[in-house]
Amino acid sequence: METSQATFFLFVFVPLVNPAPPLQQESLYEYDTDVFMGSLTQQDYEMQSKDIRKDGKNVSLDTSLILQSDDSQLDVPPTKDTNLPTCLLCVCLSGSVYCEEIDIEAVPPLPKETAYLYARFNKIKRIAASDFADITTLRRIDFSGNRIEEIEDGAFSKLLLLEELSLAENRLVKLPVLPPKLTSLNANQNRIKSRGIKANAFKKLTNLAYLYLGHNALESVPLNLPESLRILHLQYNNITSITDDTFCKSKNTRYIRTRMDEIRMEGNPIVLAKHVNAFSCLRMLPVGTY
Repeated sequence: METSQATFFLFVFVPLVNPAPPLQQESLYEYDTDVFMGSLTQQDYEMQSKDIRKDGKNVSLDTSLILQSDDSQLDVPPTKDTNLPTCLLCVCLSGSVYCEEIDIEAVPPLPKETAYLYARFNKIKRIAASDFADITTLRRIDFSGNRIEEIEDGAFSKLLLLEELSLAENRLVKLPVLPPKLTSLNANQNRIKSRGIKANAFKKLTNLAYLYLGHNALESVPLNLPESLRILHLQYNNITSITDDTFCKSKNTRYIRTRMDEIRMEGNPIVLAKHVNAFSCLRMLPVGTY
């Protein structure tokens, strides 16, 4: 009886220690490889992602996604007919497009519903009229910190809803024709001279409230400033003289520019004390040397 029991236990134990079939080993190996490669891909994604901060929140911008996807996507140029390439390169959120610090050299094709474009700190050199020909919904454009030297006069002509435009920290020598509903223009830190601003450049901008032209090469204050203007920055230019009609109306001694709150002219060679009559209509004297 004892011998038969021992034989029985050997018969049960031997199959349990036999090696698994080769097919199961191969399948298990392939599965582990896929998991391992997937882990590396995830790590690479996390290391190469960039963050863009907007309104205190981080939005992930995956600049490695194109490299990890099918190589055939690299042969598809951005066109006006598809939003996919631009929205992979940039971040597209509810009518806003963020293309910041990604070294683009031209304005990318935009979704037709774009209202806000942020393309700061890139390598854009030129803005053509065709860049915004089909994007009539734009309300704000920010090109600060690029290398823009030229803007075609018709570049903003169809942007009838545009209210805010920033061209600060570029290489402009003149201003383009501006859209009619503009409320804020920032062209600080360029190379703009007085001859680069047309005599009536601001006359019809009846909504313009904020005009920033500091750190340029202006020799005089721009003409025909609109009544809507509240803030005017002209600091650190080459302004040497102003007239009694620059801010006021010499033929109307009762005229007061009621909306003007601030004029900055420090850092210019002009001595403001020599032009007292030029400020008679202002509620506050300009900031500068007296």
